[in-house]
Formats: sequence, C-alpha cells, structure tokens
Amino acid sequence: MSNDGQPLDYQRHIVAELGFELERVGEGYHGGATVVPEMYVPGTTIVRASIFAAWTDVAAGYLAMDAFAPRVPTTLELDVHLHQAHGDVQAVQADARLIKTGRSVIVAVVDFADQAGNEIAFGTASFMAVADPAITFPPEHLAMRTTRRRAGRLRVPFAERAGCVRQEPGVAVLPRSEDGLNSAGTVNGGLIALAIEEAVLSATPGATMSSMALRYLRPVRVGPAVATADLLEGLGRVEVRDGGSEDRLAVYAVTRTMPVQPLPAQTRREGAEA
Repeated sequence: MSNDGQPLDYQRHIVAELGFELERVGEGYHGGATVVPEMYVPGTTIVRASIFAAWTDVAAGYLAMDAFAPRVPTTLELDVHLHQAHGDVQAVQADARLIKTGRSVIVAVVDFADQAGNEIAFGTASFMAVADPAITFPPEHLAMRTTRRRAGRLRVPFAERAGCVRQEPGVAVLPRSEDGLNSAGTVNGGLIALAIEEAVLSATPGATMSSMALRYLRPVRVGPAVATADLLEGLGRVEVRDGGSEDRLAVYAVTRTMPVQPLPAQTRREGAEA
C-alpha cells in the first residue's frame, strides 16, 4: 500500500523486474532468477551485491510475512556476503529458511548458488512487525508472490532503472518512487542497498562489493535517500539519510570491497548489446 492509500502495482515494481521467483518448500522457500547483463556491476560480469541484498530481503520477507500476517513486517538488519568475484553466473538459486522464530522478531538466512550448485553468496535478515497494529496487509498484497512472476525482466542497468545517481565520489542519491516502495509506503530496503553500493563504488574505481551489513534505523518516508560513504582500505561506513525529512539518519551500513579486473572493451560492448 502506498502512502496515498492506493495499492502498489507489484507487477511494475522495480524489484519485481529482477525476475526472482520463489515457492514454498517444507519450512522454507526455494527459487531463483536468471542473470542478465543489467544486473552486473558496471564494467564487470559480476552480479551486484545490492541485487543479492534485494533478493535476501524478498526471500526472508516471505518468511516474515508468514510469521506476522496480517501485520506488516519491517526489516531490522540485513547483510549479504559474496564468497568471491564470480563472473560466469548464468542463473542464481536461492534457499531461504528461518534460524530464529520469536514472538516479536524472526531471523532468516538465504543461501545462493550458481547454475552448477556452487555456493556464491549468502544473506541474513531480521524482521519485526511494524509498531502500529492497524497497519496490515491489504488482500492484494499476498498475491504479490504470484504477480511477481509475471513481471518483465530488467531492461536497463539496475541503478538506471531505480533512478539512483552518483552525485559525487562517495555520495549516491535514490529518489522515492511509487514503483520502489514497500508495503508501508516507504522506500524499499533492497533499493536502499543499491544506493549504498553506488556510494561506495563511486569512490572506489575498479572495485566491487564483497560484503554489506545494513541496520535500518528508521524508514525513508519522503526521500530522496542520500547515501554517503566513508572509506579506508576497502572497509567502509555508509550513512543513508532521508533528504526530505530533515536529513534524518535512516540506515547505517558497513561495507567491504574487493578489486576486480575490468572487462575488455569488446566484452563490455557485447554485454551492453545483450
């Protein structure tokens, strides 16, 4: 549900265009996505860490929805870690399961593997129900699990699709848009991970993200989300503030980067034309 009381169009949601499909298997969820060049870190064939963060948020969020429905869950913490820089991933498989179930907080882990079953990343996330018990899922929200499958694939680079721009080295700005909100009408947590990644990468040419850990302190209600990175020797601290709400601190993150070899020019052209 958006802030104006209108239901969100999940088929047109930015995260839906990542093509991530899930189905219930036992006590958890299993699924995955086909990798397309628009998911890559610019200049590489490495899937963005922020996309793994978005997928972790979705998969763990399904478990949180089951635990707290009809109340809406909110993300408390989320982290993702890439084992190494894989440049030949054609498809991603995901398995999500709960590792803690409490009355007020749940914690889930999501394991990611490539098309051959090799482990490539993992993520964890903790959720609680929003404080206001009057905020509940609208009936159409639960249909998101099926309508997500009918969304079109990502057609432009992820940052471009989200409208996230690198304002200057170490600073990235993500606008609030109706196709980038969560159930509470605030900026989607996975997209905030993109702003963090862009802030870090803008200050570290020739690197990619190997790890990020996010603590969600308050929602970004007005936007834009402004991410500012402070980096030293590959280790970073990033603050994300709600630029339209007195620059209140919304997310605090810790990141780690790793160097990568840039693609040859011909390979970059082929990827752009795919």
